[in-house]
Amino acid sequence: MNQTLIRNVNIWTMDEEDTRFYGWVLLENGKIASMGEGEPPAMPVQIDGDVVYGEGGVLTPGLIDIHSHIGLYEDGLGFEGADGNEDTDPATPHLRALDGVNPFDRSFREALEAGVTAAAVSPGSANPIGGQIALLKTAGRRVDDMILKAPLAIKFALGENPKSVYHDKDETPVTRMATAGIIREELYKAKEYFLRKARAEDDPEQDDPDFDIKMEALQPLLWGKAEAHFHAHRADDIFTALRIAKEFGLRAVIIHGTEAHLVADLLAEEHVPVVSGPYMTDRSKPEIRNLSDAAPGLLCKAGIETAITVDHPEIPLRLLPMALMLAVRAGMDKTDALRAVTSVPAKIAGMQDRIGSLKTGLDADCVLWSGDPLDIATQVQAVFVNGTPEYRRTK
Repeated sequence: MNQTLIRNVNIWTMDEEDTRFYGWVLLENGKIASMGEGEPPAMPVQIDGDVVYGEGGVLTPGLIDIHSHIGLYEDGLGFEGADGNEDTDPATPHLRALDGVNPFDRSFREALEAGVTAAAVSPGSANPIGGQIALLKTAGRRVDDMILKAPLAIKFALGENPKSVYHDKDETPVTRMATAGIIREELYKAKEYFLRKARAEDDPEQDDPDFDIKMEALQPLLWGKAEAHFHAHRADDIFTALRIAKEFGLRAVIIHGTEAHLVADLLAEEHVPVVSGPYMTDRSKPEIRNLSDAAPGLLCKAGIETAITVDHPEIPLRLLPMALMLAVRAGMDKTDALRAVTSVPAKIAGMQDRIGSLKTGLDADCVLWSGDPLDIATQVQAVFVNGTPEYRRTK
């Protein structure tokens, strides 16, 4: 039996009630087995693993970034390590981020040591339809062992990125109209493909359509088992994403949403989550001219389900805690900021029964901090993934 007892620690559960108390947590066989206030009682079994003394620090769930390209764009490499954009075809829903991830990219280790225990890995935004996103743990040597959910979502991209990529090639799409048109065409084709398959199952006289791997890849999306993650910075692109999502009954998530705070009241009516960021960067292209550290706080105040991303490698994933500090300095509530990288992304991913908070029965992914996680001087003391101490700070 693999056990670790963490005691003498301030526990911030980050659940719906934001429960906080001084006490202990027992990790057992990869799960949170039990937890409580004060000193741990006599355990029904002998603790044959590790006992970690928190020394009055803070224990939180592991941090989650639900939008990144970690392992797809390897640290310190150019083209040899760039596997995020297959920019030879504007519609590639059949491509899987999993097949491009290198778990030995040192960025995984650096993110883990900063308290990040899970990240969604997404294809890039060159194509209107980029491929399949995977939600991974950050600890592991084989990507198959790191999977939390795959596919988590299908990646779509609107606005400047696909326009620029294909304009340089003198190929479609070079306008926002064509970008949306390509997405619609593929989704209509997929709906017809599955209707033909259904008719063939019901009627032996009907022929099955020829196998089409692109259409097959869109099945989880059309059947509600995967989300549609729309890269969209400008407000008009955000509403194009929602227009398409409504047409096809998709569960949309807005990624980046740089101008979302300018239309927060309208987005609140749509009940669509926004993954805000990165904002720790320069205004490197026209569509992010309204970039603001205050954006995630304004979205939360409007009642929008808001997560925070650093969009690794745009900003290294190890700096995710810093992004929270900037958002708080710009007016975001501290609890909302921590939820934006714990319970909120877990809920957006539909994985709140596994990760995102400290509750009995959930995965034992947690971070021991020397003090307040939102204090710049606070150190990560230990990181546990599936109950295993993947990092212990040496003094």
